[in-house]
Amino acid sequence: MSEATQAQSAAAAARGRRTILLLAAVCIAPVVASYAVYYFYPRTAQVNYGTLLPTAPAPPIEGTTDDGAPFRLTDLRGRWVMLAASATGCDAACERLLYATRQAHTMQGKERDRVVRVWLDAGGAPPGHELRAQHPGLVVARVPERVLAVLPGAPPGIWLIDPLGNLVLSYPADPDIKGLAKDLTRLLRASRIG
Repeated sequence: MSEATQAQSAAAAARGRRTILLLAAVCIAPVVASYAVYYFYPRTAQVNYGTLLPTAPAPPIEGTTDDGAPFRLTDLRGRWVMLAASATGCDAACERLLYATRQAHTMQGKERDRVVRVWLDAGGAPPGHELRAQHPGLVVARVPERVLAVLPGAPPGIWLIDPLGNLVLSYPADPDIKGLAKDLTRLLRASRIG
């Protein structure tokens, strides 16, 4: 074999090795890049506004409605429940709490029928006609103050309960209405029950 043929053969072999290495690099690069991004640029794990609660059934809450009928939280299974609670009757903070639940409920559009709003009141007098007129569809349940102690966190606050009766999220007494509404929208979109 002549030297020219050997040189051409060596050049062809080098080109072939370069091609294989280039193909291997192109195939491996996305995997290496994804690991680098995952470990060196972690993203926030939380996309929800509310505090995610450990999966547990909602406590058995019983009381009476403002018309004297018995109230049991378990009777609302099969629907999403936005539970608001206050221990002092409906003062200005309670009114803001109920306003937030009403607005978040209204923002659900046609899906709002899947959600029932409940206010647990451990305070004084039953709500007046003005408050009832501002919150159509609100279920008001009078409960002893000790019942509120079984809710995670301290009232006043808002808790979201799924149609299976599990606590899902909790919110502060003066929540961001858009954050609350977005959480509820995501859950209603993802859920086929309730």
